[in-house]
Amino acid sequence: MKLVAGLGNPGRDYAGTYHNVGFDALDTLAARFSAPDFKGDGAGKKFNALTCDISVSGEKVLLVKPLTYMNLSGDAIGGLSRYFKIEPKDILVFFDDIDLHKGVVRARENGSAGTHNGMRDIVYKLGSTDFARIRIGIGNKPNYMNLADYVLSHYGEAEKKIFELAFKAACDLAEAWIAGKTWQDKTVSVV
Repeated sequence: MKLVAGLGNPGRDYAGTYHNVGFDALDTLAARFSAPDFKGDGAGKKFNALTCDISVSGEKVLLVKPLTYMNLSGDAIGGLSRYFKIEPKDILVFFDDIDLHKGVVRARENGSAGTHNGMRDIVYKLGSTDFARIRIGIGNKPNYMNLADYVLSHYGEAEKKIFELAFKAACDLAEAWIAGKTWQDKTVSVV
């Protein structure tokens, strides 16, 4: 069994924000495999997450949206990984990255959390950096905005197509990873 998580903040106010592109990529992956609706029952309820199961190349995959808000994402992912006895090497996380331009997707099989607070919490709660991650570029903030305001702002219609292509590229990489294909350090630009 593998676990694929998308990072974001729960609630309607955060839908379509830069900080929620991890949730959006996970939704794209779920749709690709005709997943059932995400639910907050069972183990998901216990660990404050929405979950659903899919099968990819014969592999059972637990899709996870933490409901803990971004900075405590490790509570849900760490709890579910221990509950289902999923090793860090069988975990993949989609998340936003301000250091990558919009339309750039970077996949790594392990590594540091960088400056992302949600990833830092996951590393801390898992006690490991040996899990895969797919970073989705959201670009750097404009000079007139602080970082929190920028990542919590909504991306516009003009950017929507770029993000849809980025989510597709992220899902292609995730699907290959689930199927056991390695990509070490892979960067894709959709623009």
